[in-house]
Formats: sequence, structure tokens, C-alpha cells
Amino acid sequence: MKALKVDHIGIAVSNLDEAVKVYTEVLGLELAGTEVVEEQKVRVAFLPVGDTEVELLESTSPDGPIAKFIEKNGEGIQHIAFRVDNIEEAIEAMKEKGLRMIDESPRYGAGGAKIAFMHPKSTGRVLIELSERNE
Repeated sequence: MKALKVDHIGIAVSNLDEAVKVYTEVLGLELAGTEVVEEQKVRVAFLPVGDTEVELLESTSPDGPIAKFIEKNGEGIQHIAFRVDNIEEAIEAMKEKGLRMIDESPRYGAGGAKIAFMHPKSTGRVLIELSERNE
């Protein structure tokens, strides 16, 4: 398995609308859209930059993973996602290398991606997402 590129950087925010203003009005990025991912209890804003993007993540529930992240760490970078060409093979390759996976099989991610998270205890305390997109 080889990571093809940085797919996106996920940033946890308390107020999505206010955060979007910073990235659009201050940094000049364009909002490509938003999406609610019910199963992850998150609302996502997509801001492309170069051949990657920033994903701003706002929790839709006090018990969602983003709400818990902000409660523990405050707002900020929550994860980095790497694009892979075959998510199932990537998961197996990580497990074969002894890395702990949060997701043993792919799940639905924002933007129609198939995703799987690696456990931060296996990656130097960095939450890494593997992402496969059909683009």
C-alpha cells in the first residue's frame, strides 16, 4: 500500500459557519459545499486548496466524535487523510504491519469516500484516515 496524496486535513470547529468565513474571507478559499454525515454526527464544509482540501468538521450532537474531540483538545486539527487506491487492501496492509485500526472495514465518509481510521496509539498520536474516492 502506498499513500497517493494528502486527501484532506480535518479540522474540528465549534461553529462551522464562523469557521468557513475565516477560510473564505481571510484565506481566499472557496466553499465547495457542505454535507451532514449522520452516522458520524458531523456537518462538514469542503474547501479545496490545490489538489487537496480542508474539511471543517462541526459536531451535530454533544456525544459525537468531533464534540468529544473539542471537549478534550479544543478546536483544531483532528485528523489527516491520505488517499489510497484500494481501501480494503490498505486496511489489510496496515494490519499486517501491526498497526491498530479503528475501522476493520471501510465505512462511508464525507464526499462519498470510503474511509477507515488508524488508531492514534499506532501512529504517534496522530489520527490518520485512509480514504478511497472514485474520481
